Order: sequence, then C-alpha cells, then structure tokens
Amino acid sequence: MQRKILVTGGAGFVASCLAQKLADNPENSIIIVDNLLTGSEHKLPVSVYNNVRFIKADVNDLTEISSIFHAFRFDYVFHYAAVVGVKRTIANPVMVLNDLDGIRNILNLSKNTGVKRVYYSSSSEVYGEPVEFPQNEHTTPLNSRLPYAIVKNVGEAYLRSYFQEYGLEFTIFRFFNTYGPKQSEDFVMSKFLSAALSNQDITIYGDGSQTRTFCYVDDNVDACLNAFYNNQIVNDVANIGSDYEITILDLASKIIEIAGSKSKIVFLPALKEGDMTRRCPDITVARQLLNRRMTSLDEGIKKLIEVRHLVSA
Repeated sequence: MQRKILVTGGAGFVASCLAQKLADNPENSIIIVDNLLTGSEHKLPVSVYNNVRFIKADVNDLTEISSIFHAFRFDYVFHYAAVVGVKRTIANPVMVLNDLDGIRNILNLSKNTGVKRVYYSSSSEVYGEPVEFPQNEHTTPLNSRLPYAIVKNVGEAYLRSYFQEYGLEFTIFRFFNTYGPKQSEDFVMSKFLSAALSNQDITIYGDGSQTRTFCYVDDNVDACLNAFYNNQIVNDVANIGSDYEITILDLASKIIEIAGSKSKIVFLPALKEGDMTRRCPDITVARQLLNRRMTSLDEGIKKLIEVRHLVSA
C-alpha cells in the first residue's frame, strides 16, 4: 500500500524540493496543490515521476480543497502553502491573514478524512525580535508582531488545539532562512548572488549589522523527512536551520569573494519593520534529525554558483 501524501504550496521553493525527495520513494503517492500565486510550475517534479500529480487549487478556498481531500483520502499532509517574503507579506497584510482560512481548512478536512498527521511549515519569524540566544523551541518566547509571524504562530496554536481536542497528530517545523537553486530572486541569498554574478551593486538595508543563519535546502528537506520516516517530533516542534550566524554585510562580502565578483556594496535606508536585528536558532534537535554534517555556507554558495553556471551554459 502506497502512502498517500498531500503537499500544499508544492510549486514553491522548499515544498517542491520536499515533494521531489518524497517522490524518490516509490512507496509514496504524492498530490501537490498550489494556487501558483508565488509558486511556479517549473519547480514541480511531475514530469520525472509517475507517483506525483499536480492540482492547481487554493487551500484557502474550502470548496476547492475539500473535493481534493475527499477524492484522495490522504494519510499525511505537509502544509507548506503560505504567502512568503518580507516585502510581500508587509505590503499585503490582509492576503497574509487569509492564510488562516487555509490552516483551518486543512485541519478540519484532515480530522474528518482520516489523516494520520499534519506537518506544518512554521517560521523563525514567530520569535519576533528575540530575547534569548540561541532561540530554543521551548524556552524562547514567541514575540510575533507582523501579520506573517502572527499567522504562523496562530497556525501552531491551531495544530496543538486540534490534537488536544480531536487527537489529530502534528509536527511543527520552524524554518530559519533556507536557500538553494530553486529559490526565487526576491530573497537575500538569491538576490545577492544574482547581483554578484553580473557584477552589479549589492544593496543592503541599513548598515548590514543584522544577522541571519542560512540553511542549504538539502539539509532542511533531509531533516524534515527523517522526522517523517522515523516518527520523530510527534506533537512537538523543531527549529530547522543552521546555527552559523553571519551579518548581512559579511554575507555580501563572502558572496563577492567566492563569486570572484567586481560588485560594490551599496547601503539603503533600513526597512521600517520586518528586518529583525538577529536570528540564531538552537538546532540541537535539527542536528539529531539530520544525522550527518550540515552543508557549510561556503559549500552552499559554491553549489549555487555551479548550478547557475550549468543552467546558463
């Protein structure tokens, strides 16, 4: 018997990589759902695998998503669909809040159709402006203020509540900055790399002293799938990311150096909101899940450059 798995947002960056890795296992039958608002059909692994199917639908629309649940009767759901990107989420706060409808739809349909467990992509944004380092899943307060962060936080509360009330199992992954070849150009790593490879100015908001950690997508996907296949992090939460902390200014300099670029760094006024001063997760759990060495930042940047050279060759 094949496992029937739904991946929402599966035309997006991380979810498409997850779906492809799930499809490598012939015991999995995967349905990808995406409304293609920010996702792209080019990222879908459907042409290579016979155990993957794509359906264009909006999880926030109960009529569209309920027919899919009742037709396929999924065993597991990876709910990764969301409006993403700092600028996009700040510019479209109501659209972001509408994602709460999708969370409710997924959970109600899951409990009513026999889904065994829901895997949810939360975000480091739930920690808000942080008060503790490294940021730990169970001791760091969730300081959400922006609509995107609030929606992720409320989503986590929904999962816990549905488990408590209906016994619907869940796993929460709090993603810290993830990067890789399929990432769209409006995220910091892709944007900096594109500029560096064409010797254009790299623009930084503020003085570049804000820190982030960057997790290569293979590390993210492998950690999450190990949790799935080994029944770990059941009814619990895990930070998924790297703990190598770097300033945005140093990241730009590193990319310029590795790419052998002539780009100059240009400073823009700081963003009014959404650009937190510091991010660094406690990844004790993620390391145990991954059970191998993480991809270093230098290795990851070199991989990205190699892929881009292959695509342009």
